[in-house]
Formats: sequence, structure tokens, C-alpha cells
Amino acid sequence: MKTKGRNIKFTTTIKINYLLFLVFLGLAWNINAQHVFNDPEVETEQRIEDLIQRLTLEEKVSLMVHESKGIERLGIPPYNWWNECLHGIARAGKATVFPQAIGLAATFDTHLIHQVATVISDEGRAKFNEAKKIGNYGRYFGLTYWSPNVNLFRDPRWGRGQETYGEDPFLSGAIGKAFVEGIQGNDPFYLKGAACAKHYVVHSGPEAVRHEFNAVSSDNDLYNTYLPAFKTLVDAGVVGVMCAYNRTNNELCCGSPTLLNGILRNDWNFNGYIVSDCGAIYDFWKYHKIVKDDVHSAALALKHSVNINCGSTFNKLNEAVEQGLVTEKEIDLALSDALRILFRLGWFDEEDKTSWANLGNKDVATPEHIALARKTAVKSIVMLKNNGILPLKKSTKSIFVTGPNATSLEALMGNYNGFSGQWVTPFEGIVNRANAGVAVNYNEGCKLADDMNFKGTWMAGSNDVTIAFLGMNALLEGEQGDAYLSKYGGDKNDLQLSENQIEFVKILKKSGKPLVAVIMGGSALSLDAIEPYVDAILWAWYPGEQGGNAIADVLFGDEDPGGRLPLTFYHSVNDLPPFEDYSMNGRTYRYFSGDVSYPFGYGLSYTTFNVSDIKLNKNKFKKADTISLSLNIVNSGEMDGDEVIQVYLATPDFYNRPIKSLVAFERVSLKKGDEQYLEISVPANRLYWYNSETGKYEVNKGNYMLEVGNSSRHIYKSLNFLIK
Repeated sequence: MKTKGRNIKFTTTIKINYLLFLVFLGLAWNINAQHVFNDPEVETEQRIEDLIQRLTLEEKVSLMVHESKGIERLGIPPYNWWNECLHGIARAGKATVFPQAIGLAATFDTHLIHQVATVISDEGRAKFNEAKKIGNYGRYFGLTYWSPNVNLFRDPRWGRGQETYGEDPFLSGAIGKAFVEGIQGNDPFYLKGAACAKHYVVHSGPEAVRHEFNAVSSDNDLYNTYLPAFKTLVDAGVVGVMCAYNRTNNELCCGSPTLLNGILRNDWNFNGYIVSDCGAIYDFWKYHKIVKDDVHSAALALKHSVNINCGSTFNKLNEAVEQGLVTEKEIDLALSDALRILFRLGWFDEEDKTSWANLGNKDVATPEHIALARKTAVKSIVMLKNNGILPLKKSTKSIFVTGPNATSLEALMGNYNGFSGQWVTPFEGIVNRANAGVAVNYNEGCKLADDMNFKGTWMAGSNDVTIAFLGMNALLEGEQGDAYLSKYGGDKNDLQLSENQIEFVKILKKSGKPLVAVIMGGSALSLDAIEPYVDAILWAWYPGEQGGNAIADVLFGDEDPGGRLPLTFYHSVNDLPPFEDYSMNGRTYRYFSGDVSYPFGYGLSYTTFNVSDIKLNKNKFKKADTISLSLNIVNSGEMDGDEVIQVYLATPDFYNRPIKSLVAFERVSLKKGDEQYLEISVPANRLYWYNSETGKYEVNKGNYMLEVGNSSRHIYKSLNFLIK
């Protein structure tokens, strides 16, 4: 009994000590304890003021680098500001992987993108909640997402263009707005997640010199092309903006009185937080050589409204204060903007104060989320050519699947991606979908790189149809360093498919059997070299985890290929100005008048649509009027399908304006034989043009024209009107 009693006493002691340990641990990181800043009933600005006055200068500075170690004495845990959610929660293990951002843009469907972003933010909260339970405060588990990327994809050589929503400012803003609203949620105070518009601004390569490059832009291009998508997101309430590595018009993007203090803070009244791109402040002295050292770099960024430094240069702000370069009051003001975001994320509150505390492991990669990834991939696929071979006939008895991307995970992922346990490659998708009586055969055939070794090409002659999966992957195009197989820092130096892939297609075609090319990639390529040899072309982007199933859905005719190009596909790099030239002259469908392979907005369907009775509600408007047009659309073909009605503005009375600009679009889904009456509004602000003389956006009096079509060069009808 004594032994038993001693054991009981010993066990009780262990339990008491363990409980004391838990109490101590709770006190160490108790974010819901004794101070005013912990009280959610207190007004936010008062909470911020209370917290700041409790912090030492060193502690304040430590909270302004992206990897904050926390303030243990105040119960503030570590927080890492760096997270990514470009097309799903990225780089943090399991998550639903949607099509790459350029594929999201190809859907031309803002309602769908809002759904996608809502799922992403659900999974982000779920992963955050689970990570917090185990004390994981590391990178990629916070709630501040450095997405979306709304840089203009001005040149298809840019490897990171895949991260954007394409070459049109209006489309980029519309898709970006839907994404931001889905990420941030609709709670009147709390943010579900904090979205961030990047990279501000005039930033789109070359990657290899981004740390020292000076992008030169006219006021016309800056205000009417490069800035509008960012302005749309600021107006939509985005709470973060990331400034870029480069200089713009010789001002550091992360130290610019014009871009940051002037346009963003003063003109647009942006009151969120500004974060530097990673290492950009270090670049001030190291590569741009604008200042002499880290201390002056930190001071310059702070003076120009940067709140969070991705990097470590802000650790020198203590010395900047000592040297009189900045004041502690300036640090307090900058820190306030950052803290306001954390308060709105509920970081200092009990978990049940937000409506997302119950999200957890069960809410990540659910069947519903996976189904949405598949649906989104289907809607992103663009059919560029079809001589009638697609959809595959039910009489097809054998299929040869080949090409370097047929079984490639990299060709599904894109960059800034998450990871899925549900990856479906194109080959797997076709095998899954094909009838059990159909023979599906496979051989890789060739590599992506210029290796002229081919194998299995004889199989093209012994199957009813060959489907060749070609293109690029994110190891060949992407961010500097990540795309390590690129010879040009992640960019491309031309627009051609690799020479060996072109030769591979020619060899396959010698069989005389039908040949379908499915191209996977994140930017426009010239397909002129293979187009004559193939019977159909599908452009599938980097389609995400369900890409294989989505491609099979389209190939077999279960779904209509409803994607449209958010980029112009040129014949050759010779059609483009120099890559380093940031003038918009001769770039994108808005300023390029030459012949193209496939125009912006282009995409074929399995069915046909008749659009008629296109008219304006009137033909004379005042400057502030909303312009309304209406039309009738009928699916007159043999399948259900989607059409994207596109409305372009042309300005014949005005010099130095685009040839045309997208001002409205509507994706319409119609079953076979169905008809829909459609009304589309064009608010007056979509006619704005920046006047460099007055420094304001204006609607000018004069003659205008709206072009209604299904691409930038396929117009159903032009409608003239007058602004009086």
C-alpha cells in the first residue's frame, strides 16, 4: 500500500508540475491576457496605441521585419508575414491546387474566381488554425498572403507572367478584385485573410536584372496601363501592397515619393500596409547604389511608407534613429499600419471572436474543393484549332498519348504552388476517362529540352489518334532562381517551341493519323511551326491538380473548352519591341496592329452561338453616364457550351489612345438550343483617360465606339456614340 501510495503521490506531483508548465507556457504566449491591446471590446486605434506605448524601440523594429520573433513579455507570439496563395495556399504542404493565375484569367469568369479565392482563404484559415495548435508560427502559415500579382503581362518573354492575369488592365483588375474579395471575406471588421497586390509597379522583367533595373515609363503608359489594376484593387479594399525590386523612372519602387507617398497613399488614400519585395530594401545600396549602406536604405524605405520589410534591413532602423535619419515617431506610425492588419486578422483576440475558428484539417482539400479545381481547369482551357477531330469520336478504339508533359507533375503545378495528394496527369486523366474497351497507349516520345532523341513515334501509326502533350514547365519559365533550367534567368529569349518538339510533331504526323496537340505553359508561344501538322490545338496552361481530368473532360466532349486568351499570341519575337523597353507602343492587343497567330480574347467552342439585336440604350451620353447595351445570344449548336461576350472601347477622336481597350465582358453558359437576353453596363469611369496636363483622370467629350465581339479581332457589331 505504501508503494502504491508513493506512486499515487508521485503521479500527482507530475500532473501538478505539468499543469504548472502549461500555465507558464500559456502566460508566456497568452495573447488574450491583461492589457488593453488584448481587449477586443476596445476600439482598434486605442488598442494599437496601447501596444505601441508598451514596446521598446528594439521591439518595435523587430515587429517590422517579415519574420517577427514575437514579444514574449507581452504574450505576443512570433508571426511570419510571408505567405502565398497565388492559385491555392502555397509551399505549406497539403492544399487544393487550382490552375495557375494566368489560367484563372483565361476563364473570364469573376464569379468563379471569387469562389476559388473563397476556398483558398478557407484552407488558409484551416491550415493557420492547425499550425497554431502545434506552435508552428513559421513561413507560409500566416494569414497575410502576398497575392495576387496584377503586374501587366506586357511581354510574353517574361517568365513570371504566368503569375499575372494577362496583358489587359481591365481584365487584370476585374479578376484581381474578385480574388481579393474572396480572400478577405465579407466580415465588417475581421479579415479572413489579408490579400496583397504586387509588384507595385511597372515591373515585368527582365528577371536577371530586376534588382538593379530602371523601368522607364511615360505618364500616359504609367497612369493608363500600369497603374489601373492596382487602383481597382485599392478601391476594392485590398489591405496590402508589395513594392517591386526595380526602379521606375529612376525612383526606387520601395523608396518612391511619387509611387508610394504620392499616388498610393495620398491620391488613392491607401491605408493598408506596404511590404517590400524580399531583399528589395537591401538592393537600394547593394545593386541600385542609391544610398551608401543598410542604415540609409532602411531609413529611405521607412520615409516612403514601407511598413514591413521582407528581409532584415529594417533591423538597422535602431541605428537610423541614433543617426537622426528617422524618428521613433515615424517608426510608430509605420508600425501602426502593420499592427492594424494583425488586429483585423484577429491575431490578438480569442479565436472564437472570428467566424473561422472551427476550420481545420477537415476543411482542406475536400471533395468539393477538388471538384472546383477541376471545374476551373475546364473553364480555363482554350481551344485554338479544331478541324473536327475533337471531341474524340465514340468510335475511337485506340489512343496514343505521348509528349514530355503527358505525365509531368511540373506541368500541372506552375510556380508559387501548393501540393496535393490528388495530382492527375494528362495521361492518367485520359486513362481514367476512356471506355474500358479503348486501348490507351503511352510513350514519352521526347524531352522538353533540345534533345533530338525520339522514341515510340511508330505508335502514332498503330492508333486511331495521337494526343501529344507539349510546351513548357515552371523549371523553364518563372522566377529567377526557381526556373533553374532557364538559360535567361527565368525568362525566354524567343517564343518558339523547342526545336526538338517541333521535329517530334512532324515525325508523328508522318503516320497520317489524326494528331491533337495539347500545349501546357504559362505564357504565349508561337505555334506557327506545328499548326499545319496538327488537327487540333488545346492550350491548357498549368492547370493544377485536376488538370488531367479537366483535359480529358474536354477531349472526350464531356465539357466545352470555354477558356479565352488573356494574351496576344504573336508569330515571332521579331514582332515585339526590345524586352527592356517599357513603352506600350507596339505591345499587347491595345497597341499592336500587325498580324497575330491568335488574338487577345480568342477561343473556339464545340458549339456555335448566334449573337443578334446588339444595341445601345441611346447614342448620346453625358460624361458621368453609365452606358448600357443589350443583345440576344442563342446556342444554336449541338452541345451545351460557354461564350464570352467581350466589349471593347475605341476612341477615333483622340490621339495617342489604344486601338481598343476591353471595358466589359460576360461569360454566358447556355444549354443546346437555349437563348438569353443580356444587358451589359459600362460605367463612365471605364472611359477615363489620364490627362498629364491636369494630373487627373477625365472623360473627354467626343465620338466613341463600342465593339462587341468574342475576341479583340472578331467583332459582331460596332456601336457609335457621343459624349457631350
